[in-house]
Amino acid sequence: MTSQKEPLCIMNMKEFCQELELEVVHCEVESFELWDGGINRPGLQLHGYYEYFDASRIQIIGKVEISYLMSLDPRLREKRIDDFFSYDFPCFVVCWDLPEVSLFEKVAQKYHRILLKSKEKTTSLTYRLVDYIDTKTAPKTGIHGVLVEVHGVGVVITGASGIGKSETALELIKRGNSFIADDVVEISNHHGHTLMGEAPPMLRYYMEVRGIGIIDVRMLYGAKSVKQSVQIDMVIRLENWNEHSPYDRLGLDEETTDILGVDVPLATIPVSGGRNLAA
Repeated sequence: MTSQKEPLCIMNMKEFCQELELEVVHCEVESFELWDGGINRPGLQLHGYYEYFDASRIQIIGKVEISYLMSLDPRLREKRIDDFFSYDFPCFVVCWDLPEVSLFEKVAQKYHRILLKSKEKTTSLTYRLVDYIDTKTAPKTGIHGVLVEVHGVGVVITGASGIGKSETALELIKRGNSFIADDVVEISNHHGHTLMGEAPPMLRYYMEVRGIGIIDVRMLYGAKSVKQSVQIDMVIRLENWNEHSPYDRLGLDEETTDILGVDVPLATIPVSGGRNLAA
């Protein structure tokens, strides 16, 4: 077990199995703690080698491990499986819908382990598991602003209330760009360097335009006008024009802003009446 004081996350069994299309063979709990975001294929452990074994990871096996177990003498096979299940791992997944999952049912009951099976190939399920866990455990924050994708660039537009963030985003949508979030932008840090932004589920596809009210962007402009999430590449800060502020007119100054430990390019645009901010 790792030295963390708290687990990375608590996995809800029903949600976990639905998202990854897993079938429950044996489970006595509604959720389980995940202390490590990695995945382990326990080939060496089933051979009896436990040095450097990280039992805090989800364990997943496929045809190779099953073929090895079936080549063993039944009594030795039973001992190897029993030894392995004596470790307190989060859950055990058998891939390829292999009928040999029955080899693990009694020992899973004996040690109160979660036993699951999948119809998916071992490699593809491993990739999906890693991606799912990364999404669940990624550091998250929320900022006030609008998130749009402009010609493939994920842009967060920030600024004081009433400065024109939503109106600017609406004009950009009319020009063929994509809308992701308005008012609250939920941001998560994936792999320590990639920021992904999306809207809270309750606010997804909705935008509030001053003087008009709340509009459904997808209904008004079609499915191509919206996206559920996008990588954040830069932040644009709108602020009221101040003739005494030393604005950079040549674009030589490179400003950044820190979001969840990642430096994101920042551009400040002064706003005054009658200007076309979308342009």
